[in-house]
Amino acid sequence: MEMKSVLKKMILWPSKNIALAIPAVLLLGFIVGLILDTSSLKVLILPIAMLMIYPTMIGFKPQEVLNFSHGRLMITIIILNFIAIPIIAYLLGTGFLLSDPQLFAGLAITALLPTSNMTIAFTMLAKGNVPAAIKSTTTGLLLGSLLAPWYLLVMVGKYVPIDIFLTLKTISLIIIVPLILGMITYSYIMKKYSLEYFKKTIKPYLPAASSWGMIFIIFISISMNAPRIISSLNLFLIALLVQIVFYGINYSLAIFFSRKMFNPQDGLTLVFSTALRNLSIAIGLAATAFGPNAALMVSLAFLIQGQAAALFIKLNNRYGLLGKSG
Repeated sequence: MEMKSVLKKMILWPSKNIALAIPAVLLLGFIVGLILDTSSLKVLILPIAMLMIYPTMIGFKPQEVLNFSHGRLMITIIILNFIAIPIIAYLLGTGFLLSDPQLFAGLAITALLPTSNMTIAFTMLAKGNVPAAIKSTTTGLLLGSLLAPWYLLVMVGKYVPIDIFLTLKTISLIIIVPLILGMITYSYIMKKYSLEYFKKTIKPYLPAASSWGMIFIIFISISMNAPRIISSLNLFLIALLVQIVFYGINYSLAIFFSRKMFNPQDGLTLVFSTALRNLSIAIGLAATAFGPNAALMVSLAFLIQGQAAALFIKLNNRYGLLGKSG
């Protein structure tokens, strides 16, 4: 029994300690990359990305998009996610990242894939509108999958060669295939077990499976990049600063529209549906369709995203950034 408990803790450790796991794996990957050539591991990125996304799709409900509730909130989220935030990324990319267009591509991918399971988790934690968060997550994933290749062509096509069919194929492999497999798996589980059994026994392990995949991709990306980072440390620091500014502007925009247009509960959903990006899919797409520097840019977002969301909840509880409840 003791062994089983230890094994469970090991399996769940990355998902429960993501704020510690990501810096640790970045540091480990960086050190390993300076000692060993890990470029041969690149072939593992696509299959790992598919395996990483698959658990998040078990229980995913695409029919949520056809539910027309929370209309004004959803329209605002879509406008911010697919007009305002890509424009911010474009301006930051053309202003600071043209010396390494792959970093620009990584920022663009981060901007074009909104919402993730973190959106729902943080909305729940902050006592926001959870049904609306589920709907925005579903809508964001499906719209992002359809629009990302064409947005990338417009945003970074003149700086990075964009193979639109390769991008579409990559998105199909890391989103559509896991989505279909996830729906089939969920259907099978529901036939064999109860919903309560799924939620209590199976669901807690799904984020853990995704977290391990994410850690492997970050490790491969940073280790492949280590010599390049050492040779151009200033570029690495600029990339990190750009990501911090990108998230800072996103939060400022989301807070502004939340205060002006919505009650605090809907406002929390708006913030977490726009400030949080789908980094799991973004790093898979960046690493497979663009290369290690694009994946590095997304890895830097991992360092910021969770900590920024936790800080926002703390500041909102203390200062009422979105106005007073009730």
